[in-house]
Amino acid sequence: MPQLAQWFFRAAVVFLIIGIMMGLQMSISGVYNVTGAHAHTNLLGWVTSALFGTFYALNPAKAELKLARVHFWLHTVSVAIMTPSLYLAFLGYSAFEPLLGVLAIAAFASVLLFAWIVFRPAEEKSSTRGAVPAE
Repeated sequence: MPQLAQWFFRAAVVFLIIGIMMGLQMSISGVYNVTGAHAHTNLLGWVTSALFGTFYALNPAKAELKLARVHFWLHTVSVAIMTPSLYLAFLGYSAFEPLLGVLAIAAFASVLLFAWIVFRPAEEKSSTRGAVPAE
């Protein structure tokens, strides 16, 4: 499995643990005011990262692209900062709202970058130079 796929799966598991902890906190306290942060962590963090990892595991040539590494860092960092920022915003700390706007745009940019990687043609790695033609 490509290293990039492993990175996405590891990030996904971290987001899953954080999302479950948020869910447990809400269930134990009976206060559900951070449901949006919980949902974003689970969907953008756990599910989306795992799907990205699956794509790169199935497409190892695309996992080797420099753009794929940019995709990983842009997505993972934006979601990692978005999670606590959303949590605090839902608790009433409105100072985080401008940051959330920037993070939402960064997360969206990471999805657009992924779309570019998915739809771009696969690059040929093998060369026919020096090969003996088949008869």
